[in-house]
Amino acid sequence: MENRATATLPDSRVEAFVEIDHEHCHQLELILTREWLETDGRGGYASSTALMCATRRYHGLLVAPYPGNLKRHVFLSRFEETLQGGGRSFPISIARYPGLWSPLGHTTLESFRLIPYPSFVYHIGGAEILREIMMVQGAPLVITRYRVTGQQSEVTLALRPMLAYRDADKLTCENIDLNPRVERLKTGIRLQPYLGLPALSITTNHRRSRFDADPLWYRRVEYQKDLARGYDGHEDQFSPGTLLVPLEEGQDVFVAATIEDPADSPDELFARESERRRRRFQSTGRHVPGTLRRAADDYLYRAPSRLTPTGERLGVIAGYHWFGEWGRDSFISLPGLLLARGNLHHYEEALLGALPYLKSGLMPNIFGLDQQDSHYGAADAALWFARAVQLYDAELESKDRIVELFLPALIEIAESYLRGTSLELFCDPTGLLHAGREDQNVTWMDARTRKGPVTPRDGYPVEINALWYSLLRHLERLLLVKRDEGAARRWLKRRKQTGKSFISAFWLEKERHLADRVKNGDKDKSIRPNMVIAAALEFSPLSRGKRTDIVKCAEASLLTPRGLRTLAPQHADYKGRYHGNQEERDLAYHQGSVWPWLLGFYCEAYLRAYGFREPKRVDSIRHLLEDGFDHHLLTHGMGQISEVFDGDPPHRPGGTIAQAWNVAELLRAFRLLEAPPL
Repeated sequence: MENRATATLPDSRVEAFVEIDHEHCHQLELILTREWLETDGRGGYASSTALMCATRRYHGLLVAPYPGNLKRHVFLSRFEETLQGGGRSFPISIARYPGLWSPLGHTTLESFRLIPYPSFVYHIGGAEILREIMMVQGAPLVITRYRVTGQQSEVTLALRPMLAYRDADKLTCENIDLNPRVERLKTGIRLQPYLGLPALSITTNHRRSRFDADPLWYRRVEYQKDLARGYDGHEDQFSPGTLLVPLEEGQDVFVAATIEDPADSPDELFARESERRRRRFQSTGRHVPGTLRRAADDYLYRAPSRLTPTGERLGVIAGYHWFGEWGRDSFISLPGLLLARGNLHHYEEALLGALPYLKSGLMPNIFGLDQQDSHYGAADAALWFARAVQLYDAELESKDRIVELFLPALIEIAESYLRGTSLELFCDPTGLLHAGREDQNVTWMDARTRKGPVTPRDGYPVEINALWYSLLRHLERLLLVKRDEGAARRWLKRRKQTGKSFISAFWLEKERHLADRVKNGDKDKSIRPNMVIAAALEFSPLSRGKRTDIVKCAEASLLTPRGLRTLAPQHADYKGRYHGNQEERDLAYHQGSVWPWLLGFYCEAYLRAYGFREPKRVDSIRHLLEDGFDHHLLTHGMGQISEVFDGDPPHRPGGTIAQAWNVAELLRAFRLLEAPPL
């Protein structure tokens, strides 16, 4: 169906990355599974399907946080678009309501292209109508470009803004609190439906645009994806009236929507951003690594913060559409998003921006505006931060900068873990870390139902102790750089004790792999991917032979073309499909579902076991990465990697359409193939 077309769009000068032709545009079930994503670098986005029909509450043309708030809101859901001319009207938009589609604009859709911003072509008689959608970097601003060709007389584009104006996680219904008043601007409108939320401005570059007030509620808009996921999937949307914009032959019309001051020159902004993307596309190409490099930018954003002098910091959105910034995800993602692309400056900036959030040795699981506004529920977020620092250290020739900027924080983390902190997190006399209680989720396998954690991992989780050992080894090395040999010897002693205890506690001699956790002396022999993380780390108590055995076990039971299963299929608790309502999905989330980000650690463990410089081994990993995702990048969340996949073939995608650590760890894996560590 999809192919990488060679045709170009007007003024785009960029080959289409994804193209859906006329025939497949009219297969509704198929095209509604193809979703696109535009981001603004500040936590906001625009997103919908290739049909431009919303299937989730999260779809919208302008979805963004507003000043002083990290929570995204859906402000402008969509436009209802109609071409008017010669006494006739032709819709080019579509929405779903219970039992019907309305209007039927999809009937004239000729093609969809991602170039890499979304482009839609409609044919009405001899006329061709082009719609392109773009978010501008650095501002909550979405610009839609329209152009008509092949039309002998002027036609009018009638745009009805459809407003949700609510928290992105919620739904709205018709209410008397909404203020329908509209302020008329020179070439558009401004309105503020609710106090406490910012005003929305919608403007055009056409001087003869006009607005006809006609306030209406559109009831029971239906979101099929939400219904399939077991949620309420109906809401009411308000429209203040119709913006009428003349469309002249071959002339571009730009419509800009923002919650900040109206854009003065949307045409110039569009042209500038289009040129930036053209250059980026040409420099990255259409292969899997290049596509991932472009996708990486969508997760980096300027986050507001009360703890930095500038009032902002560089953060990582964990995923789209419903994730915010999660500490664990951020620190796992940063090496792939930035280091793998050679961006050391922003990498350091992101790590330094996180430092003020360090609290009693813990990093936030969910970042807020300050410590009080953040959530500290992850036993491993600080350990992942420490690993991110260690990977930065490996990139620098001079270690003095790491010592100066980060050694105090690493010592604080280690000493807090030694003393014991919240989350039942403490170092026992054997040197191993205990984490969590029966009712807590303190590792990345954090799904829970009404009955509690789905995958209990309280006690001694294997990857947490592997990360702990890695931190101790790094502290030892940094203190030697500082020439504090006494302190280095103390951490050396702890590290050796921890390493010896790690092997004794976790290694299963008969099974030839690591236990997933130890609790009250009992070893959980479940085959899970957490042992692969332990085998991948550079600083590890594992011998090369043990790393090799772990890789072989993972290859036999966990490896799929989409990533690693979270539980081996032979286990009684294995769930091979991620589907159904929230409880059904949570029961499968870490009980068999496949996570692509784990491929980064599998690849690293594989290369550490078999050697970084063996061409056949390196080629096998490259084929695994490219063959597993080449087609997926053209489907589902086009140009992105989905959150999870079914454990059973054909490994259908599920969860979010775009997940930061999936993109990041695949990029890091490609980087390992290109530039293995010394």
